[in-house]
Amino acid sequence: MSKLDELIQTLCPKGVEYLPLEETLKYEQPTKYIVKSTDYDNTFDTPVLTAGQTFILGYTNETSGIYHASKDNPVIIFDDFTTANKWVDFKFKVKSSAMKLLTPRDNNKFNIRYLYHTIQTIKYIPVDHSRQWIEKYSKFTIPVPPMEVQREIVRILDNFTELTAELTAELTARKKQYEYYRDKYITKMSYNTVKLNEVADIYLGLTYTPTYVENGVKFISAQNTSKDYLDLTNVKYISREEYEKSTSNAKPKRGDVLFTRVGSNLGHPVIVDTDEDLCMFVSLGYLRVNKDRLLNRYVRHWMNTDLFWSQVRKNVHGAAKVNLNTGWLRDFDIILPTMEEQQHIADILDKFELLCNDISIGLPAEIEARQKQYKYYRDKLLTFKSKNSEVC
Repeated sequence: MSKLDELIQTLCPKGVEYLPLEETLKYEQPTKYIVKSTDYDNTFDTPVLTAGQTFILGYTNETSGIYHASKDNPVIIFDDFTTANKWVDFKFKVKSSAMKLLTPRDNNKFNIRYLYHTIQTIKYIPVDHSRQWIEKYSKFTIPVPPMEVQREIVRILDNFTELTAELTAELTARKKQYEYYRDKYITKMSYNTVKLNEVADIYLGLTYTPTYVENGVKFISAQNTSKDYLDLTNVKYISREEYEKSTSNAKPKRGDVLFTRVGSNLGHPVIVDTDEDLCMFVSLGYLRVNKDRLLNRYVRHWMNTDLFWSQVRKNVHGAAKVNLNTGWLRDFDIILPTMEEQQHIADILDKFELLCNDISIGLPAEIEARQKQYKYYRDKLLTFKSKNSEVC
């Protein structure tokens, strides 16, 4: 019998209590930790964080309004719109107020690392652009065993995450090399620069939340573009009738370049690779390129360069709510090689990106295997009999 089995048999043989997250975690608004300037530099000391995929947006030299997280005083940062969350045990500032900072209500009853692992088991995808923690997410219930059991589960699960972290660090170094060559190929070229609206049209999704149905036309939002491809495994549906009456601007087609307009994954571009009918929410926009002058694969790589992001930072500087506004996107400068040269650049960068991201080969495959192993044991270890009359 394992140590964990012995602890469970001794301390909670009849099950454990299930509590709403709001009874285990308290939250703090990040207002006083928001960075004042987005003039980031990697030589500065303090990271600026988002709870989404990017995580570290840059580094600031600001010395006030810093959240002093540490190994002994960690915090969970929670994106209030997407529910993405991250573990943080170092000092930081944040980019926007669209976040909650979560810590235990009672350190003698709740192990924050245990709570973090448990949150990862919650299967919930928000479908509207609204604050999630107070009204919805904090109502989810989780199992709360005795503290000794919590600590042992953390010890087991952290063994999995530590190995994954080592592999991820190695992959991160490879990705930095890719980013170096991407910027070298695109931003260091002496070609003509044009405005984006000269070579592409820019559109937004529906500005209202439609009525959802069980089956129909797929309705996508920012959650479906969080990966490096359009993920249609978890979508909502609208009726064919509603699709037909919706504005054509909200209907991306094969070859269009989707990008997120709001949230922690701001600006992330993916290419539509399906012929099926789609409709999208205003959290997304898309570029429809002039195929005689601009290659969609080239523009996707361009949207990840500092040439693109320096223009984003210039426009959102000081804004209370950050979003990619089509009004100023149209005036962005884009370097425009010939179509043949765009094809050559995109081919090289696609191959490099594949080495960094393809989960069927090398480091990505190893990380994917370790993550699956972690999820399997996490879900197994965090399944308890309930002392409650009903588990919500």
